[in-house]
Order: sequence, then C-alpha cells, then structure tokens
Amino acid sequence: MADDLMQKVISLCKRRGFVFPGSEIYGGLGGTWDYGPTGALLKKNLKDLWWKEMVQLRDDIVGVDAAILMNPTTWEASGHVKSFAEPLVECKICHERFSADKPDSIKEHEESHKGKKVEWTQPKQFNILVKTYLGVIEDQKKPVYLRGEITAGVHVNFKNVVDSTRIKIPFGIAQIGKAFRNEITPGNFTFRSREFEQMEVQFYIKPEESEGKKWFTYWKKNRMDWYLSIGMKKENLRFRDHEDNERAHYAKMATDIEYKAPWGWSEFMGIHHRGDWDLKRHSEYSGEDMSYKDQATNESFIPWDIETSAGVDRSLLFLLIDSYTEEKERIYLKLDPKIAPYKVAVFPLLGNKPELTKKARGIYEKLKPNFMTAWDDRGNIGKRYFAQDEIGTPYCVTIDYQSLEDETVTIRERDSKKQERITVADLIKKLKKLNDQN
Repeated sequence: MADDLMQKVISLCKRRGFVFPGSEIYGGLGGTWDYGPTGALLKKNLKDLWWKEMVQLRDDIVGVDAAILMNPTTWEASGHVKSFAEPLVECKICHERFSADKPDSIKEHEESHKGKKVEWTQPKQFNILVKTYLGVIEDQKKPVYLRGEITAGVHVNFKNVVDSTRIKIPFGIAQIGKAFRNEITPGNFTFRSREFEQMEVQFYIKPEESEGKKWFTYWKKNRMDWYLSIGMKKENLRFRDHEDNERAHYAKMATDIEYKAPWGWSEFMGIHHRGDWDLKRHSEYSGEDMSYKDQATNESFIPWDIETSAGVDRSLLFLLIDSYTEEKERIYLKLDPKIAPYKVAVFPLLGNKPELTKKARGIYEKLKPNFMTAWDDRGNIGKRYFAQDEIGTPYCVTIDYQSLEDETVTIRERDSKKQERITVADLIKKLKKLNDQN
C-alpha cells in the first residue's frame, strides 16, 4: 500500500510537471532531479513563505546568500573533510556501492539478488564531499569542494554581519541555498539526492545554559507550528530527540522533525544546539577573532548557536505526499492555497467560442498581476477542473454566456467542488480573501 502511494505520487509529479528525472534524455544522472513548471512554483512558494516568516516579519533575523564555492580550509575547520568520510563496499555482482556502516541497506540489497550469494569488496574510504577544480591552466588547477551543507557560509560571515548591521544578540542569520553530497545510495525519489536545497537559520545567543534551553525549546515549537500552518497533517509529524550515541560530539541538544513517509518515519527538519563549536573552529583555522562584544556590558564572548535546518526538497516531497487525495472520480492535491503553484485558473466555458474566449482572456489578464494564474481552454470543462485539481489549484473561475450579460462568473472550490456566482468587479477581492492574501 505504501509503495503504491509512492508510485502514484511519482507518476503525478511527472505527469503534471512537478519533478522530472535529471537530464532524462541522456539516460539521467542518479540522485539528481529537475523541477518542472508546477514544481518550480511550488518550491518558490515554500521558500518565499519561509523567508517571509524568518526574515521579513522578524526584527532579530537577517539574511545572507553565501557562495557555493569556498576556500577549502573552510571544510577542514567545519569538520567535513574528516567527518564526511566513510567506509564503502561494492557488490561484486552488480557493482553498486553502499556504506559499510549501514548493514540494513546491505542486507536489503543482498535480498534483491534473489538467492544469489552476494560477495562484497573490502571497505574503502570514501568522502561524501563533491570535489571540483578551479584554475585556467589544466595541470595547475586547485581542488575545491562544492559545499556539503550551507551552514559554513553563515558562520564565516558572522563578523561581517555584526559589523555591517545594528543587530544585537540574540539574533539569527538566515540562508536558503544548494548543497551537494556524493551520496552512496540516493533513493526514495527526491528524499535522498546528490544535489539538494536547504533553508537554515543560525541563531546566536549568549553562552548560558538557561538561554540555550529557552531558545532550543522555542525553535522546536516554532518550526513545528510553521509546518502545521502550511497544511501538513499533525498526525504525520513528530519530534525525535537524538540519542546520546548518535548526537554530534559538539551538539548539546538535537532533535529532528520527522514525517510518516510511505517507507517509515523520516527526518526533514533538524533543530540543533551547536554550542560555540563552529565559531571557535573557524576562529582557530582562520586566525580571526569571532567573538561578539556586548556594547551594553562591554563583555566579549563566543556566542552559542541554535540551528534550525530544513530540507527544501524533502519538505516539498512530504507536502506532496501529505496532500495527495483520491476520490472515486478524481485525484487532487489538497495543498494550502498559500503554497499551491497556481492560486486560480481561468476557463472559458467553451474554448471554441471567440466571444467567451475574449471575455475570459480579459479577466485572466486582470488577475495575473495579483495571483499566479493558469489559463486553460482545451477540451471539456470537467477535464479542465480535474487537471487543475491534480496540481492543487484551489480555485477555478469559469466564464459563460451569463458572464457576457451580467458581468458575473463562477468560482469553483477545489476540495468541496462547490460553486459560487460572483461579479467580475468583486473577483480580485474575493480571491485575495479566499487565498488568505489580505
């Protein structure tokens, strides 16, 4: 049943332009995915809502957009060069590679060979960081890494942000950006990919136990509440605190927000009390003083960091799974209007009648500056409704012959399929109210 749901979601994503396999016409590239017209809109809406919540509406968080390529010493300081290395084994039958530290994956792979005796190579060290080279002269290029996570770009700019703004502790630095990992076994559609996007805030506080506990608790609730506010079902979400033996050595506290995925509970958002480990390490490796001076008390200290880190692609995948709904005659995505790719679709009742098409196009053009608006004049009206249902469009506006007489149109609501007649003059106001965009 779970596999069936996953296949249905993957099929819908391809059919309706949410997600395509990366470079598909050349046979693809494992662990890479392209977002199509509807997927790109959904992704943008999620990131825009996150940025609005974290930066625009708060006085204590500012944003940055750090470079993907960084001085290689950055990754030594952050611990990625050492900690991102793991032992790798290769199946001698099919030559697929797996982490030697993940016996469950190895056992599952052995079972996939249906009784054949599976032999493995000896473990070899493998680094998940993706290496590339910079330089014009071929044999003099210098090795650098594509960032394995976006966190370091915030920490190395800590002093720049403090010096260029008036922000004071406690404060956060937000960032959205791409990261890259040479994942051994990418899988579960977009859940585990080699190229992915993150949304993070590094929130700096005074190095006091009471402050750490207060802000860690605050951000746990804040992030859970936000995912609920964009429509995720409460029963499909949970916190999972890290056990002592799995918590990073520098982490004072760590918890994940997990989603009840078709393959089991899976992490897509983390809240981590990182202490002062990051700023101290970058201070040590760079020789720069990363301390913060409190102007009120004249006290200098290395701040602690409470990190909230969310996977954009994982969040989107779980939003799609969470909203996937089947009825007898249709499939629809029950997406919150705030996040739906299109807020409204406009149809002429009959696409082959010039007078209806002209009227509908005029309304469409008026709506476009206010909402992401879809246009469809193909086939019968029922099929057009169901096509919009499958991409999660919350409202459809239909122009018919009565519209030509009295300047009214029909609004259809996605979930209930209820229809309401409204004047064209009130249409934008009504849709703003329905889409919660006042």
